[in-house]
Amino acid sequence: MSFYQEALETIRQAHYILVLTHINPDVDTISCGLALSNFMYENKIKHKVFNKMDNLPRNVNFLNRFEHITNKLPTSYDVVVYVDCGDQRRPAVEINSDAKMINIDHHASNDYFGDINILDETKASTAEVLYQFFKQNNLKISANVATCLYAGMYDDSIQFSTPRVDGEMFQIAHHLCDCGANPSYVADMLTKRESLAKYRLLPLVLGSLELHLEGTVATIYTLPEWLITTGADYRDVEDSVNMILSISVVQIAILLRPTNGKTRLSLRSKNGIDVSKIASEFQGGGHKMAAGCTIEHDNVLKAKNEIINFIKNNFYTNGGIQ
Repeated sequence: MSFYQEALETIRQAHYILVLTHINPDVDTISCGLALSNFMYENKIKHKVFNKMDNLPRNVNFLNRFEHITNKLPTSYDVVVYVDCGDQRRPAVEINSDAKMINIDHHASNDYFGDINILDETKASTAEVLYQFFKQNNLKISANVATCLYAGMYDDSIQFSTPRVDGEMFQIAHHLCDCGANPSYVADMLTKRESLAKYRLLPLVLGSLELHLEGTVATIYTLPEWLITTGADYRDVEDSVNMILSISVVQIAILLRPTNGKTRLSLRSKNGIDVSKIASEFQGGGHKMAAGCTIEHDNVLKAKNEIINFIKNNFYTNGGIQ
């Protein structure tokens, strides 16, 4: 029996399933959770999709069963499915240790913590990995499931533009369209429903732009008081780190956000530079060209200097990032 078949049998035999998505959720984790939720609902399998956050990303509220995501754990469950969680801590919740764990992910940092592991670090999104669960088990993909999977692929690949995008990914997208996913609808829902508050916040964030190490590293940050004055939230600036990465000389872009007494860093890179190595030194992780970590104080300027000095001392030689 393959691990795809084992996962399906475990799901079918479960009394109640808890689907876990990670804290600070992105589209990929939510869309995968909802793809499973739609499949389970269609097959009368009892389950809940959990996310610890009170405020989920607004741009995914078009996905079917979004309103059923809960931040309250069910009292009883015998199977837990982690989606898009690079490690067991990512959902930021304690689970029943007796439950059987299914781990579905695409992060290279994943340590195979599940009883059943469906992993492929070569994929641009966990949605592609989850698609293989459906394909390998010859399961019917409904229009709602297809839309969820397509959304996860589209967003985590930055609109089909990252280095992991290949012909197989477009074949999967084609099949999902055949199953009922509407590409233009998904693109509109994910990219054309921005808040006015975001565009009040962006000038402040981009105004903090600094170039370091001969322009190879760019930093921007946001401050809590800016959120108050603009009415925005931290998610409204998540894509700003990709904006500054587009500057020709920049090889690494960093967005810093103080929150809960700490500073959260989002790192992006190009030209094959592995920012997950930088993030791992601060107990973070992620992908080669997109990673994150936390510095244990909330002074964003000190955190900025700390990360720049670390990069300078460990990755910067001969006028470039190595």
